[in-house]
Amino acid sequence: MRILIVDDHEVVRRGLAQILTENFTGIFIEQARDSNQALAWISQENWDLVLLDINLPGRSGLDVLQEIRLRSPSTRVLVLSAYSEDEFAVRVLKLGAVGYLTKESAGDELVAAARKAFAGGKYVTASLAEKLAMGLDRETLADPHELLSNRELEVLRLISLGKTLKEIAADLALSDKTIATYRARISAKLGLGTNVELARYALRHRLAD
Repeated sequence: MRILIVDDHEVVRRGLAQILTENFTGIFIEQARDSNQALAWISQENWDLVLLDINLPGRSGLDVLQEIRLRSPSTRVLVLSAYSEDEFAVRVLKLGAVGYLTKESAGDELVAAARKAFAGGKYVTASLAEKLAMGLDRETLADPHELLSNRELEVLRLISLGKTLKEIAADLALSDKTIATYRARISAKLGLGTNVELARYALRHRLAD
């Protein structure tokens, strides 16, 4: 089995690699520290499983997940993030991930999720299964940020980090005008005007570090 670990922290990548190596035989592991490196590996090689963080330098893990689904539909993606399950799990499953784990999860849970992915299934915790059973959709979601598109959510995250619209445009390889349009849509959907208000909202809902 070929596994790609995508995380911007070396200690996390090494820890994940060690857990997997100790519990699976005959696996090959490669590591990527950011979205560009991850997508380069996706283009060059075939992977059975990608362990993907959401918070990456440049393009977010949500963007990477979408790119993987376009470039390599057979590759299974397990999202492993510091963000709470409440904020992102349903979203990443809708984007095609086979599971969602927080970085607080025990090593045994990671192994169980990987085994499930290798077997062709999806790994869903009991709490997430309950949310899915309730039939969450755009009309029933409680928080306004759930109505943001993935790109809008990424722009909100970068605004919360104190970046200017020009800096965000450079990070995402988009025009200043396009980012300004996303910024206006975010403001309208959340009912917030200033960047300070947007940053506070993102931090309060754990949408950014």
